[in-house]
Amino acid sequence: MEYTVVLSSVGFVLLGLGVVVFFVLKKKVIQKNLNVEEEQIRLIDEAKLKATTLIKEAKLEAKSRLLEMKSNFDSETEETRSELKKEERRVSKKSEKLDIQEEQLSKREQNVQRKESEVQKKLESATNNETQYKILLEETKKELEKVSGLTLEEAKDLLLKAMEEEARHEGAKLIKKITSEARENADKEAKKIISTSIQRYAGDYVAERTVSVVHLPGDEMKGRIIGREGRNIRALEAATGIDLIIDDTPEAVILSGFNPVRREVARIALEKLISDGRIHPARIEDVVERATEEVDIAIKEAGEQAAFDLGVHGIDPELIKVIGKLKFRTSYAQNVLQHSVEVAFLSGAIAAELKLDIKLAKRMGLLHDIGKAVDYEVDGAHAIIGAKLAKKYGEIDSVVNAIAAHHEDQMPESVYDYIVQAADALSGARPGARKESLENYIKRLEDLENIANSFEGVVNTYAIQAGREIRVIAESEKITDESAVLLSRDIARQIEEKLTFPGQVKVVVIRETRAVEYTKK
Repeated sequence: MEYTVVLSSVGFVLLGLGVVVFFVLKKKVIQKNLNVEEEQIRLIDEAKLKATTLIKEAKLEAKSRLLEMKSNFDSETEETRSELKKEERRVSKKSEKLDIQEEQLSKREQNVQRKESEVQKKLESATNNETQYKILLEETKKELEKVSGLTLEEAKDLLLKAMEEEARHEGAKLIKKITSEARENADKEAKKIISTSIQRYAGDYVAERTVSVVHLPGDEMKGRIIGREGRNIRALEAATGIDLIIDDTPEAVILSGFNPVRREVARIALEKLISDGRIHPARIEDVVERATEEVDIAIKEAGEQAAFDLGVHGIDPELIKVIGKLKFRTSYAQNVLQHSVEVAFLSGAIAAELKLDIKLAKRMGLLHDIGKAVDYEVDGAHAIIGAKLAKKYGEIDSVVNAIAAHHEDQMPESVYDYIVQAADALSGARPGARKESLENYIKRLEDLENIANSFEGVVNTYAIQAGREIRVIAESEKITDESAVLLSRDIARQIEEKLTFPGQVKVVVIRETRAVEYTKK
């Protein structure tokens, strides 16, 4: 019971304490709430104050921006107005110009219409005139036919002939002008190159000539050469392949044979036998053998010397021997080896002037006549034979073709071919280089004069400078200055077609008009 009462008392105490704590806490909460409300009120007032301030500032800024925008708008509006005024003035000016142009076009149109009308009138007048002209032309034709006694076709033929003659006259004048200009330029360059080339070569004019006559110390030597029953001469002819002609020629023996090398061997052997005095068959064979060796050495040395002098290297040794054989060949009394050296040098000089390969040109010039060394053994032109030899011994195609084309047995293919042709003509055509028989010389001059005399209008003809120039005297009444050009060309063509000649022939046509008057006493 007491325990229950105690518990009840404790309960009441705890309840009281709870109530007290409740009220205390409540008071504190209320007080706290009051403080929060005050703080909220304060914050609200501050926020309102700030909002008011911000609103005022925003209004002020908005007014400022508005004023600025208004000012900008006004200035832009003013600029736009100014530009519009300018454009308006520009459009106004264009409009005025267009009005003026329209007015001008209107006037032009009126002028064109007026001119069209005038042209139409003139056209009608021209048509009427043409009709009248045709009528008059027909009447004139008929009148002319009556007066002249010629038909229309005959008159046309006469007119055409007259026009043809006039055209030929004008053509001849044009040909003369073009030819003179071309010759003037070409001659200057050609003369410069050729004169420079010849000036650089200081060779003798007349070449050495190979002889076929052996001089004897006395006529009694002829009997010793013939020998008993002719055994010595037969042995010598058998060993050399050369015929010995012993006739009434005093103190001389003539050697006859187509092979110049064998003829040279026979000459050397015979001279050795004559100087030694011992002439019999055994001795003859020994001397001929030694003479053959000497000639072979001389041939090789001549070929090597020629190649060395010209600076031409790499030639096959067998081809060098062929070159050396040219030493014993002549053409119109001109030594062929010396001629080949001259052609090589001139070819190189011309090539130098033309900025071409000098060594190649010299090689072609040196080898161009090698066919003459063997042309008595092989049938055919010496140019073709030489080309085959060069190809056999490894020469390049350009060299082979230059050899074959230097007399146009084959068509030239390069400028080097023409250079070799020119150098060959220079070496052979200069005065004193070659000789020909008197009969052939006179015959060639007569043929030249006869060809020129065969043309109409030619009075006299004179072949001069050993047939290298022909001067033709023409009648001034029949040959004009222009037709003289055609006459010289025609004569030159006839000479080219009918005659064979070395170098070139210059044809000069001379037309002269003389006025003669006599004084009266």
